[in-house]
Amino acid sequence: MASYLRSWLPTLSLQQSNPTVTEEEESPTTPTNAIVIQGADDDSPPAFPAIDSAQRISSKPTSSSTLMPPPPLPTPRIPGPPAPSSTSSLMPPPTTTKPPTQSSKSKRREKVVLAPGHSPLDWAALKNSGADLRGGMTSLARIPPSVLRMHNKRDDAWSAFNGKVYNITPYLAFHPGGEKELMRVAGRDGTKLFALTHAWVNVEFMLDACLVGFLVPEPSS
Repeated sequence: MASYLRSWLPTLSLQQSNPTVTEEEESPTTPTNAIVIQGADDDSPPAFPAIDSAQRISSKPTSSSTLMPPPPLPTPRIPGPPAPSSTSSLMPPPTTTKPPTQSSKSKRREKVVLAPGHSPLDWAALKNSGADLRGGMTSLARIPPSVLRMHNKRDDAWSAFNGKVYNITPYLAFHPGGEKELMRVAGRDGTKLFALTHAWVNVEFMLDACLVGFLVPEPSS
């Protein structure tokens, strides 16, 4: 009967053979000398530099007596030329507060009203028309100053520019400065006066159709 009951009640035999385990035996005790890590799950970066590092100690504010004084305030600038200094030998810079004075020697160029049909475009059209602007010269010649001086009339005017001699007779009425100004170089070399008056003008392109020869020295006797 006892063996029959043991076959039906196996758990009873197990409980009798194994004593009950207490909670104190199931949980292991923590050693007294174990190191407990505080904040093991803290992902924030450490302070840099460290709290007690030499960098933090040296960067602490010092007393106000050791600080550099602030820079002086700039003085307000008065418009106009600066006052000359007694210790400086430099000249003050030029100023534009005064209007420029016009020299009495400078000569004002008078404006000339050209006749209708004598504009720069009309002159360009005349050059391209194929008209004879060389005064009958069929070939380029070697022209000495003595021959150039012979062509100084209103109806026969030659002038030299940059070593080339041009027949300026047909261009007199087209000159923006007037015929009188252009006749100043008739019969002579007008390179210097041309450069002083309007050096930016391309005279070789403007008078290319009037070229008659080249200025050469006087032949030796």
